[in-house]
Amino acid sequence: MHFDLNFPVTASGSSSQPKKNKNKQPQQSSSTAFTPAQIKGIEARLDLLEHLGYTVVAFNQSVNKKIDPKTHVNILDGLLTQLRVRPGTVFLKRLTIVLDNDSEKGFGLTNANASLVEPYDVIALLPTTSATFSLACLTHSLPSPLTAHIIALPLTLPRLPFQLKHTLVRTAIKNGAVFEINYAGAIGGEIDASLSTFGVSDTGVSGKRNWWAAAREVVRVTKGKGIVVSGGVASEADYRGPKDIGNLLTLLDLAQNLAHDASVAVPKSLILRAQARKTYRAVLSEPRLVVPETTQAAAPTQQTEDGDNRGDNVNISQASIQPSPSLTLTPLQPVLRDPQGSKKRTCDEVDLESTTNGHVNKKIKEVANTEGESRRKKKKGGNREKAGAV
Repeated sequence: MHFDLNFPVTASGSSSQPKKNKNKQPQQSSSTAFTPAQIKGIEARLDLLEHLGYTVVAFNQSVNKKIDPKTHVNILDGLLTQLRVRPGTVFLKRLTIVLDNDSEKGFGLTNANASLVEPYDVIALLPTTSATFSLACLTHSLPSPLTAHIIALPLTLPRLPFQLKHTLVRTAIKNGAVFEINYAGAIGGEIDASLSTFGVSDTGVSGKRNWWAAAREVVRVTKGKGIVVSGGVASEADYRGPKDIGNLLTLLDLAQNLAHDASVAVPKSLILRAQARKTYRAVLSEPRLVVPETTQAAAPTQQTEDGDNRGDNVNISQASIQPSPSLTLTPLQPVLRDPQGSKKRTCDEVDLESTTNGHVNKKIKEVANTEGESRRKKKKGGNREKAGAV
């Protein structure tokens, strides 16, 4: 299972402004749709991705500066209804917000705009200043209904507009965010037209040189962890297979196992965390009690060599269920336990033993007394003989 989480799409929409409201901000028409030529081109790109082995594709819609509820239109919902059904391929919806100096005051990821963000499966931020990069790493990577799981970087610019600090990068990775590397800049291919319009990308030989320098810096700071690789290309000729992308990442001083995880394991865990964004502090589903049905186990039979079944084998469970024969009960007597042994004896046996022990002890005492008297008499006789001799 291979992932491409950046499939850029642009729609041919028209913005209309009514004559009565000339001073108000123009609103984007809700009839934004894709032309048949655009649908044909998207289908051809999807055919190539499916041939290369990609099974999860995320359509990317880019927004500049912030999400404005007056002008924002979700163009991906209408696109998915016009595409051909592909069994075995999963389509996702991604929203990328390009952050600049005007976005430092806020770029629309608030609870008031939660209904606009909820239809998207993945939210990505593309910071272009140091302040917006800090906000993306520290604030908007925390678990919430508006969490941004992807932090895209403008790698094709002549120089990164901010410094990749270790504390910010480690905090973002600890919170679950990943840093995206688009391989379109490495081959100098055609990229998303909206990013060129926003001024966050560069093409040509200079763009390739900038990409290699910036991508090496990202790998060095992150130590190869929390990196996801995507396409970000808009032409069929610029797509590459998963193995080619893995070889490309090894040129950035990235280990082979980490290069493989960047296109397989890391995107998979990212999608699972992104799905949890919609169920943050909410009930997953209605609980339903499932009671297992009781089934009676059949009696096992053992087949002989002749092919006959033996009827002598009896199931243990059935034998335990059969009623036991009637027993005659006798009146019980109180039972005591011998402290020197574990054998149980009745009260009669205990009384008998006590009487016999009493007689034996009495006889032993009598014998001891007679022996003591005889010894004393012998001593007295010996003393008298000694006195007479003297």
